[in-house]
This record gives sequence, C-alpha cells and structure tokens, in this order.
Amino acid sequence: MSKPELQLDDGNPAATPDDLFRRLDELEIAHDTIHHDPVFTVKEAKSLCRELTGAHTKNLFLRNKKGAMWLVVSLEDRLIDLKALARHLGAGRFSFSSADRLTRYLGVTAGAVTPFAVINDKQRAVQVVVDLGVLDFERVNFHPLDNSMTTAISADDLMKFLRAENHAPEVTDLGSLEHEV
Repeated sequence: MSKPELQLDDGNPAATPDDLFRRLDELEIAHDTIHHDPVFTVKEAKSLCRELTGAHTKNLFLRNKKGAMWLVVSLEDRLIDLKALARHLGAGRFSFSSADRLTRYLGVTAGAVTPFAVINDKQRAVQVVVDLGVLDFERVNFHPLDNSMTTAISADDLMKFLRAENHAPEVTDLGSLEHEV
C-alpha cells in the first residue's frame, strides 16, 4: 500500500524520495540509502541505524510568534536550549511547529523531518540552521523524506544541496549554546 500524497501550502504535491534521489543525482551528490522499519524518535533511530557511519542527527522544525520558521539540524545528542538559540538568531521566542505546518511547508510528516525537505520549500519560508558539529563528520545521515529510510551523503554535499535549493544555512556552534546561562 502506497503512502498518501502530501500537499504543500502552494497547492503542489510534495516531493517523494525518488524525486529527492533524482535531484541529488542532478547535483552529482553521491548518496547511499538503507531501508528499515519506520522510526519516529532519535532513540528508535539509534537502535536501528548504528551500522551507519557518520553523524546521526536530530532535526527540529521551529517557529516564532510571528510565524517565521526554522529547521535546525543538529547532532542527535545535542541538548538544545531553545531560548538561547532564539536569542542567538534574534528570533524572539521559539516553539515547536505544528504537524500541519510541517506538512504544508516541508512536505514531510512528524518523524521524517530532514534537511532534504527544503526541496519542497520553493517559497523559502523556512530558514535553515546547521550545527557546526554536524559538519565535523565526513558523512551525515538523514531521512530522505520518509522515516523508513536513511540516506548518507557527505557533509560538504549537505551544504551543496542546501545552497542549490536556495536554503544556504546559518552554521552555528550549537554546543556553545548548551552552556549559556
């Protein structure tokens, strides 16, 4: 049984993993994908995907009171102080965005949040923040728009992809924000 097609805020259908893989190929980005049971949390992913080398991440979809949105890509075990991060970014106050907003702007469902989802944000409504610690790894792992798969690419290619999708990220040392008072 196939998954239902997700629709974006602009009325277009969301990209599929195959659309993403074609885009990665167009950009000459090498990628390896494994299939696994769906995972919805970092803890579940840790138990299934330990054989993958490279950075394992968590991805937070946040918004502020004015409706501006951010996708934060960090190391999976990073403790993120949302107040300190919002202050650092000049964002006001952060809260987690709704599942509906996640689907409308990034074309994914809860549990499948990924930087690859910017492929769906043609209006550039979402700002991307990448943890400097993620870029310390040669390889990085993300869901390819579907939480029953994990795709590995190089950290350099993550940046290449984000720039190609008009989402040049702000790179921030989220580790330094863990210790703010």
